[in-house]
Amino acid sequence: MRAVIVNKPGGVEALEVVDVPTPEPAAGEVLIRVTAAGVNRADLMQRQGRYDPPPGATPVLGLECSGDVVGLGEGVTDFALGEHVCALLSGGGYAEYVAVPAGQVASTPDGVTLVEAAGLMETAATVWSNVFMMGKLQHGETLLVHGGGSGIGTTAIQIAKAFGATVVVTVGSEEKAAFCRGLGADLAINYREDDFVEVLREHDSRPDVILDIVGAKYLERNVAALNTAGRLVVIGMQGGTKAEINLAALLGKRAAVMATSLRARPSQEKSAIIASMTSQVWPLVADGSVHPVVHATYPLEEVSQAHQVLEDSSHIGKVLLTL
Repeated sequence: MRAVIVNKPGGVEALEVVDVPTPEPAAGEVLIRVTAAGVNRADLMQRQGRYDPPPGATPVLGLECSGDVVGLGEGVTDFALGEHVCALLSGGGYAEYVAVPAGQVASTPDGVTLVEAAGLMETAATVWSNVFMMGKLQHGETLLVHGGGSGIGTTAIQIAKAFGATVVVTVGSEEKAAFCRGLGADLAINYREDDFVEVLREHDSRPDVILDIVGAKYLERNVAALNTAGRLVVIGMQGGTKAEINLAALLGKRAAVMATSLRARPSQEKSAIIASMTSQVWPLVADGSVHPVVHATYPLEEVSQAHQVLEDSSHIGKVLLTL
């Protein structure tokens, strides 16, 4: 089967479409014939040699996909051959076939195409597990999302609004700001022009939960922005990994700082996240409250172009590969 690997870390030219053996589903696994795969920031980091796959995971890139069930491992009874599904992966999405634990697979929700569904699992699971399961965002609270125009950002806006939150985002352009406001964001701050802490103060807005993809560069200002009893959830390190924190400021606000990743979690934890997320979010997709925002699709052979778009941050929403 065709699949994308990286033999030597580097730029987009390091991506290679090669022939590899088609996987066989082990006990408890589902074999999916891939229709489309989501391109995520973690894929770029893996290509660059800065994010190794978890032990035992395939070197084939790709953390989410959609497609048809074409094989069932021993003991799998929740899915049928030919069923349309989407899946959260530890790797392997950039390929014609992928085998994945059944608990990380879900039937595609009503209201989206099979291709669009490829851009749902990673973003929805990330938002649900971090903003709601860890950050415990409640109706009437305020959520601040850094990178509002990203796949995670556009998903977070919609889910948080559906659950009755006020949503603030930071973005890198007025085009992205306007798009996020169109999705429901109450305030969009262009970080290239304004300090988000100052703008929040001007609007008397104090986030109860912050979803942060930047990391060290924003740590001090995130803590300064938090409301009393606020929760900062760090899921990315685009702005570095090390920073000092003012514990007095944290204590004064009775605030919490959490950092988490999804890819390296045990399959049982991922399965629990998928079960909770699909029960709460899939009905919102079906009724149109939440929909995947797809910036562009590229055939598998144009994976380098897809990575370049993400690397340039010129996209709004998801970039997908199709097979």
